[in-house]
Amino acid sequence: MASKNPWLDFSINVMKLGLEAQTVIALRLVRASAGGPAAEREAALMVSEKIQAGLELQTQLMTSGLDLLGPGPSSRALAHVRRKVRANRRRLLRGD
Repeated sequence: MASKNPWLDFSINVMKLGLEAQTVIALRLVRASAGGPAAEREAALMVSEKIQAGLELQTQLMTSGLDLLGPGPSSRALAHVRRKVRANRRRLLRGD
């Protein structure tokens, strides 16, 4: 559903990321409130995933995977983050 306005598409994707992230946060809070080994694993995973995602974005930027002009770089960075958030949402909903 791409429009002719790439900034509008970007804004819509930012909104989607916000909604997906809220779901992941809620699911992680439920897991954390239960305590135990699963909560500890989730906390460790959450930190390591954020570090890994940041390093991957830095690598893309340094290898010109993210150009610096127009909405393209922002959209590609956002797509990278959304993939990670969606994967977490699916994993948490499965109960893994």
